[in-house]
Amino acid sequence: MPDDACAPTRTTVVTVSAFPCSDDVLPDTETIVSLPEAAEILGVPVTSVHQLLREYKIIAIRRNGVPGIPSRFFDSEDEIVRMLPGVITVMRDGKYSNEDILEWLYTDDPSLPGRPVDALHGQLAREVVRRAHAEPF
Repeated sequence: MPDDACAPTRTTVVTVSAFPCSDDVLPDTETIVSLPEAAEILGVPVTSVHQLLREYKIIAIRRNGVPGIPSRFFDSEDEIVRMLPGVITVMRDGKYSNEDILEWLYTDDPSLPGRPVDALHGQLAREVVRRAHAEPF
């Protein structure tokens, strides 16, 4: 499998060069950055981005056949949003799929107010993690 190949998330056998990639469940209006662009944002080699994906620190989607990462996963300091890996871990431990996690992060929650992915960028980040742990759906 080529180094930039995007392995399905439901596969149990993953080669060393593969990384998980989810179905695109995000609104078409959401900006997605390519893996090389994500590497540039983070200031790391693209192989480090692949490792972040394998470790489920971030989630990639396949849009129009190309793997990419939602731009909201990065903060204004060109880093991964601080609480995002924790949210992903908590929800994966709760047996939610990557698609479920993405749908939850990008669904409006009037009690936050707004979307959890947006709240991760502000003072409600810990509340997002708490809700992800409690029972997001």
